[in-house]
Amino acid sequence: MKSGILVINKEKGLTSREVVNMVCQQLNTKHVGHTGTLDPIATGVLVVGVNEGCKIIELLTSATKVYQAEVVVGMKTDTLDITGKIEKTYDIEDLEIEKIDEVLKNFPRTYLQEVPKYSAIHIAGKRLHEYARNQIEIELPKREVKIFNLKRVGEFKKENNYYTFSIEVKVSKGTYIRSLIRDIGEKLGIDCTMKNLIRIKQGDFSIEQAISQSEIEESKMISLEQALATYPKIVVEEDWKRKVRNGMILPLPTKEDMIVVMDQENHLLAIYQRYVKNPDKMKPYRVFGGIENEEVK
Repeated sequence: MKSGILVINKEKGLTSREVVNMVCQQLNTKHVGHTGTLDPIATGVLVVGVNEGCKIIELLTSATKVYQAEVVVGMKTDTLDITGKIEKTYDIEDLEIEKIDEVLKNFPRTYLQEVPKYSAIHIAGKRLHEYARNQIEIELPKREVKIFNLKRVGEFKKENNYYTFSIEVKVSKGTYIRSLIRDIGEKLGIDCTMKNLIRIKQGDFSIEQAISQSEIEESKMISLEQALATYPKIVVEEDWKRKVRNGMILPLPTKEDMIVVMDQENHLLAIYQRYVKNPDKMKPYRVFGGIENEEVK
């Protein structure tokens, strides 16, 4: 079976791991991995690597992501979304949309974000959600995140006792949208929680090209060459092809820090990166052509 990338529109209620298991079963392979976890409450773009596609997951994970999220104003939960236990609510008689727009406009574009206590981050050998479920207090880590674009979209409305609005945001790797919404609430002076979340883009992959879980099949895969189309490329002749296949350190023929190496038949051979110990040379980041299909037992 060939290698490649699947762009899947994850349904609400499923974990990313469950989607990976579906791909394993449908394509009859064990070599499957995903880029960037989506919580069960979230839907949208989940990029999945199949066979040698797993070798480029780290590159795809580091890409920026674009989300649309619905925000409930006047509610606080322990998970920072509506699936959690409600800890606080407000009766809001009036909320000016101009105040929300002003907060979004002036929100910091780079800041230290505290991760949610219900998350999979490891601290001292345990995931944070394990501490939270066992009611063990622990200092939550903070990570620098980048907000490249943040704006309000859709309707601003009042439902029952709550105001709701939606945002569209482009963020760096590692940004928690639940935490971002909490932090927007702090700027507003009113607790906010996440109601819905859709990832509409990850790197170059958008929801328009995503397939449903019922459409998972080999013919829907994007080739590795297509997935790496935005990276600079070099084409090598037969003498270099052998050296690349063997993972040899080679002279760096360009000024780029990372390049895709192709043969003359336009087949992907490897990804090379600048060699830190000798910047005029390059060393292999990933070499392709090694994974053989294994049937799932």
